[in-house]
Parts: sequence; C-alpha cells; structure tokens
Amino acid sequence: MSREARGVVAKEKGAPVTLETILVPDPGPGEAVVAIKACGVCHTDLHYREGGINDDFPFLLGHEAAGVVESVGSRVTDLAPGDFVVLNWRAVCGECRACRRGRPWYCFSTHNATQKMTLADGTPLSPALGIGAFAERTLVAAGQCTKVNPAARPEAVGLLGCGVMAGIGAAMYTGQVGLGDSVAVFGCGGVGCAAVAGSKLAGAATIIAVDLDPGKLEVATEFGATHTVDASATDPVEAIKGLTGGNGADVCIEAVGNPKVMEQAFLARDLAGTLVQVGVPTPDMRIELPMIEFFGRGGALKPSWYGDCLPSRDFPMLVDLYLDGRLDLDRFVSETIGIDQVEAAFSRMQRGEVLRSVVVL
Repeated sequence: MSREARGVVAKEKGAPVTLETILVPDPGPGEAVVAIKACGVCHTDLHYREGGINDDFPFLLGHEAAGVVESVGSRVTDLAPGDFVVLNWRAVCGECRACRRGRPWYCFSTHNATQKMTLADGTPLSPALGIGAFAERTLVAAGQCTKVNPAARPEAVGLLGCGVMAGIGAAMYTGQVGLGDSVAVFGCGGVGCAAVAGSKLAGAATIIAVDLDPGKLEVATEFGATHTVDASATDPVEAIKGLTGGNGADVCIEAVGNPKVMEQAFLARDLAGTLVQVGVPTPDMRIELPMIEFFGRGGALKPSWYGDCLPSRDFPMLVDLYLDGRLDLDRFVSETIGIDQVEAAFSRMQRGEVLRSVVVL
C-alpha cells in the first residue's frame, strides 16, 4: 500500500521545480518511511535539476534533512516509529572492500531503498542522493537514518545530512587539522563556513577565510576565522603566506569547486601541506598543475566526499556538541521556508544571499 505526500520534483533538465503529489510505498525489508520535519536547500539539489549529476529525471529533490520515523519494514532492528533521525547518504554496507579494511567512510556500496517512490501516474522517481527529502515523507534504507538526541532543532541538525558535515569533515577528517595548525578556507558559503567551524573544533591556531564577498568573510569570522582575505582586492596566495610567516598554510580547503581557486589553494600550502577539495566541480572542469610544484612541495592533494564522515559515529557526537553550545548549527540557517518555495530559494542561493534556506514541514 502507498501513501500520498507532497514533494518537490525536477521533471526536466533546467526546468523550474514543481510541487507534485507523490506516492510513498510502505517500507519493505530493510527500509523505513520518515516524516520529514526540515530539509536544507543544497547546491547538490540544483546540480540535479541542471542535469549535472545524471539524466535520471524526474528527480525527487532534497537530501539534507531531519525527521521522525513513521514505520519500518522487516529485518529492521535498530529503528522504531517515533525515533528522531538525521538522514544520510552513506548507509555503509559492511561488506565491500573498504568496509572489510576498516574504512567504512569510503564504502563503495552504500544502501538505498529498493522500492521506488512514484508520481501519482506511476512514473518512477529518482530520489536525490537516494533520499528525496523535499517531501512530507520519504522512503529510505534503514541505514540512512541516524538516531540523534530528539532535543535538537530539526532545522539545524538536518544540515549535518550534507553540507555542514561535508565542511566539518573536510577539516577534521580529510584534512586532519590538528592543534596549532594554520588553515586557509577558500569560499565561505555554507560548506566553507562549516570547514571554518571544523577547523576551530580541531584546535587550529590560525584560520584564514578567503572569498570575493566581504559579507561572507564577515560571516566566516562568526564561525571562528581569525583572519580574512578579500580575493577581489588582493592576491590570496601572497596574503596567506603573509599571514603564516611566509610559509603558507598547513591545510588549504577548496570549497568552491573552481579550477582557478583550486590552483590558488594548491600554491598557498606550506611545504608538506595538504590541499582538500570539497567544492563540487562540473564535469567539464579541468586543472593543470606544474609537476615540479607538485613534487617539490610534497604533502597531499585529497578530494573529500561527505567530509569522509561516518554518520553513525559523527552525527550523534556533533548534535551533542550543538546542544552543549560548542557548535553553532543555528547560525547556518539563514531562513526557513515552505515546501512550495524551493525554486525561489535556489535563486537566492545562486546569488550568494544565504548560507542555507531550510524547508520546514
């Protein structure tokens, strides 16, 4: 049996999203239906709408969400109706070569629901990142539900489901920022500000925020940046060297997804420094780096998917830090909107007017 819900659907490449009636089946083995309470408007959803991920239209958008479990299928033993959860797109399999080697944050075979949600006419939907949370309820694999403290505000902790976790993890896990390190974060949108916050949590001594927008730089200082660089007015590489004794930063985090910015981040590293790319590029982008610079500087160039996080470990910990006042997730919420306002929120996001618009249901 299926239940009706309203959901935000991208039917065609580049076309405005529409609010549709969708059909959500009862959960099968290993699945759960979750009533969505809040879902952030993420750049990845816009990538889906623009065909930048794949061409499996129509998409049920939304993935950065928190909600309450409505029902579970057979073989689900660690979830029950009423559980407050943050949804994740890394439901690890426990069986792939990464999981067997004790590196589940690299899982190559993450779980999604087997059944399909559909439009009212039966057309199958492709849920964004296997979640589809711009909807009153959604069907997911049970492993995509991470139980957290129900005292937390859904609008804030739902953002751990993608962008905020990506930025925090880029600093703490991929970049392995340590006590006393210097960090430069290129791009101070939601992910970049989260990387600033993650660097502060990790104990970095110098945190340099780099952006073209003075307003975003001001916001970055609220998350813990100790210095700012306006890249529209000065060479960021030289500015970062000037702030680090002429050496460059121990960790540079590229949170834009732009080849030119990545080159700047590469050159702004200290010897043996680490470059982390967490900004999502488009398929046509290319980078060119002089091999002698790559060889001569040493260090590491590391892409970061989801901040190399393990949701079952990280979400409860970060929610506890939030409730303890040590991680200000509320600051990421620029506005709350209705489910019928996602298209307008995409425009504000593209103009850089918000860190996160959050749909509240």
